Amino acid sequence: MAFKNQEFEGKGTFHRGVHPPERKHFSADAPIEALPAPSEVLIPLQQHIGAPCKSLVKPKQEVAYGDVIGDSDAMISARLHAPISGIVQKIAVTTLPNGRHMEAIHIKAAGIQFTGDQMRREFLGGRWSKEVVGYDPDDVTRAINDAGIVGLGGAAFPTHIKISPFLKKKLDTLIVNGCECEPYLTADDRLMRDIPEIVISGALLSRLALGADNIIIGIEENKPEAIAAIRKAAGGTTIKVAVLKTKYPQGSEKHLIKAVVNRTVPLGGLPSDVKVAVSNVTTITAVARAVIRGLPLTHRVVCVTGAGIHQPKHILAPIGISYRALIEFCGGLTPDAARVLSGGPMMGFAFTDLDMPLTKGTGGVTVLTRDDIKKATETACLRCGKCVDACPMNLVPSRLAVAARHRDMPLAEKYKIRACMECGSCAYVCPAGIPLVQLIRVGKAMIMASSARK
Repeated sequence: MAFKNQEFEGKGTFHRGVHPPERKHFSADAPIEALPAPSEVLIPLQQHIGAPCKSLVKPKQEVAYGDVIGDSDAMISARLHAPISGIVQKIAVTTLPNGRHMEAIHIKAAGIQFTGDQMRREFLGGRWSKEVVGYDPDDVTRAINDAGIVGLGGAAFPTHIKISPFLKKKLDTLIVNGCECEPYLTADDRLMRDIPEIVISGALLSRLALGADNIIIGIEENKPEAIAAIRKAAGGTTIKVAVLKTKYPQGSEKHLIKAVVNRTVPLGGLPSDVKVAVSNVTTITAVARAVIRGLPLTHRVVCVTGAGIHQPKHILAPIGISYRALIEFCGGLTPDAARVLSGGPMMGFAFTDLDMPLTKGTGGVTVLTRDDIKKATETACLRCGKCVDACPMNLVPSRLAVAARHRDMPLAEKYKIRACMECGSCAYVCPAGIPLVQLIRVGKAMIMASSARK
């Protein structure tokens, strides 16, 4: 596709990447439904990049919806809030889908709870103003910090840090990431289609806090309804919409920046190094709620999808609810369901304990069937170079995997293993069926463990 008459500097795409089957039809047309308040939640004390929170509550203590229950003095962290009213239980230990063991605050519901419809009206309903007159940048940043907002596209980096003045870097552009390039997942698409006004409000407020001049919302061309809705909602503002080529991983920060404004983030660098900030669509909606309505991040929209689920849905769900409750709300698993993923098939984590809690950074649950996960037996590397051709970070995944498999950490560091974002493009194209991403993850974990011991 030729991207003509575009209102942005980039070419609408980036070098390399892959084109996995989209499979978004399972959930794309499902409206957002609000889950009734659960009987209990389990809130991990760390569900963001940075320092874990410390519990601010004790067993048998009563908490009300929205109370701060966890916080940290560390610069990079994000506070936690009660998503239901209830009684605090003993501190528990839970395992997250990525394998990390984490202390968690266990709350059993008690007293009057918000109904699902009430939560939907509060979080998503009503009018969202495009006027940001009267808001102070410091007040916006403070509201984001107080609400415990983190990157909801998966990275879970505390949002108030991204836009804090202490960065001392003049940023000229805010890019709102509406690509949602991961196969199956459609929560961002649904938010843009159903409630585009909240996206515009959140983007304008975020720009105010950043002091940036421009806002560009990047959306892949496979979301025509979202593109039309956002363009209409942005009428009368200076916000631009960049229609991007559908390619994976278009939603990666560095590649999105290249596609939209044609700037290259240096290896090991940050978007701020090229005067850009990037924020996910769902994160932007949380900003609008926090600033305009004073609502903390206690709920998020989750896409539950795949051929292995009876009724794929978009659910406004409380943080800390179990995956089991989400799946049951969608009618349960089909008889041929074989694998449950936290996230999508490219970057998600497979897990078996459905009682694990939902965290802030999890926007999707994908259930695959036996037919979906059929794969060839692993063979020796063919030296075909397909993983190199696909890697959007210009790495050599096969060498990284060999270094990790042989526990050669100096070699892994030499080949820039830390630069790998684990997008899965290499494993997707590998004809030998080598678990490249899993090996690279193991290599990174060994490096981190070694660094911690020093």
